[in-house]
Amino acid sequence: MKDWLCKNDQPLMLPIQRIEDEAEGVKTYYFSHRLNSRPGQFVMMWIPRLNEKPFSIAYDTGEEFGLAIAAIGPFTQRLAAMKVGDRVGIRGPYGKPFTIVDNAKHVVMVGGGYGVAPLATFAEQLRTKSSKIHFINGARSEHKLLFRDRLAKLDAETYYTTDDGSFGEKGRVTAPLERILKTGSVDFVYTCGPEMMEKAVFDLAEKYNVPSQISIERYMKCGYGICGACSVDGTGQPVCCDGPVVTNEQARTIREFGVHHRKGSGRKEMFA
Repeated sequence: MKDWLCKNDQPLMLPIQRIEDEAEGVKTYYFSHRLNSRPGQFVMMWIPRLNEKPFSIAYDTGEEFGLAIAAIGPFTQRLAAMKVGDRVGIRGPYGKPFTIVDNAKHVVMVGGGYGVAPLATFAEQLRTKSSKIHFINGARSEHKLLFRDRLAKLDAETYYTTDDGSFGEKGRVTAPLERILKTGSVDFVYTCGPEMMEKAVFDLAEKYNVPSQISIERYMKCGYGICGACSVDGTGQPVCCDGPVVTNEQARTIREFGVHHRKGSGRKEMFA
């Protein structure tokens, strides 16, 4: 049995050990706990008497792990008001991670917004395999770019794009990606970020016949495949177990990929 398959855990109440600012509106919350996660997996965080939400794992050193979270809705705003020493419930890790592909010596990682977090962890792992890494980091503006200092420490060729041109190349992550793919030397593409960005990255990888892995986000309520809230049209598979990371072959069979997702109620919401 693979170690990323579904499992049902009770929340472990952990104190916040420290909090660090990452970018505008984004903080990383660190917990001293041996999580034993792999890049691309997620945890469910519970705030008592409020709710439970899934979050990607941004750091995992073996002795501690960190979650990079933006204060957007009621749950994350409550979290942003918490202090060191306050406790939250954590269960996991859950989900299918990014995987190292044999003979992939030249890879491109494309992250957008918060999607940079799991890819940065994966890049740190992959560099021990002597792979050449191109890392493309995109955001709306300079103040939204995550992990610039962290990426600078990688042995990787790093590219930055911003929608407003305030840092790096003005425009979308697809521009540098296509230039790299045109060289014909890329063995694999990994991507995580907003779904329309992921779909554009996936389409380019397909165009140049380069295999890829994509982290697909869906509304997850349980984390272990029981509730069906994150099941996708086309296959019916729950993303919390059969994802969030999927191969390009799997992505081709998910009819809603890049088209729509579902709210907590199950109602379809189209991507703009």
